[in-house]
Amino acid sequence: MLIGHKKQREFLEKKHELNQLSHAYLFTGQKEIGKKMFATEFAGLVGCKFPDLLIVESINSTSSIKNKNDSLEIDIDQIRDAQKFLSYKSYNGGFKIVIIDNAERMNVEAQSCFLKTLEEPKGKTLLVLISSKPDMLLSTITSRCQIIKFFKPKDLPANPKRAKREQEILNNLMPVLNSSLADKFKYAKSIDFEQQDFGEILEVMQKYYRNLLLADYRQKKVINVLNLIEDISKKLLFTNVNPKLALEIILMET
Repeated sequence: MLIGHKKQREFLEKKHELNQLSHAYLFTGQKEIGKKMFATEFAGLVGCKFPDLLIVESINSTSSIKNKNDSLEIDIDQIRDAQKFLSYKSYNGGFKIVIIDNAERMNVEAQSCFLKTLEEPKGKTLLVLISSKPDMLLSTITSRCQIIKFFKPKDLPANPKRAKREQEILNNLMPVLNSSLADKFKYAKSIDFEQQDFGEILEVMQKYYRNLLLADYRQKKVINVLNLIEDISKKLLFTNVNPKLALEIILMET
């Protein structure tokens, strides 16, 4: 049985029963609400299992060793491998399924290559893209997928380790946000970006300023900071952003 997300589950189950599944779906919604787990459970529902299921995930774009601060992306070679995977007959005689997690991390070449697969689906092929930032995908990709939106379930268990990390980051940030430029630069310099994921800092800052925006607190300034954080977050996916410099730039706007 698919876990959580009852409406989405019932919709896909009905489409499967009626033999009306689309060849491509885009699962959208905020991070860490179970979209990837739902996708793998869905694959099992339609009878797809190893070796007919392939999950494509982002990798380090600059070396074979993952580093939190290097850009993580899905490159064209991974998409070509997925196309090769889909070209083989199903081992179990059913669906061949490719799940692309964090699909917005496909670089431009990868997205263009993947578009060909969407335009020319073969046999019992099912493609599932998962993304918390679907606006970063080519419109020609999203237009060829059936979009299914996911929302945080009320009963979704909290991740205590993540919550603790985020609170620690926020506690360190709060005294700095309205301090002098010297203190802001000192804070940015003090962070060991080999140990601290810059992406987590950006997410914590986004949550904090979104809450301020809801409270209508200095709205114009808050919007400017949020736009800057979003811009740097996108650059972080595909370029070698200098985290210290990027954090300094954000702090100068706070």
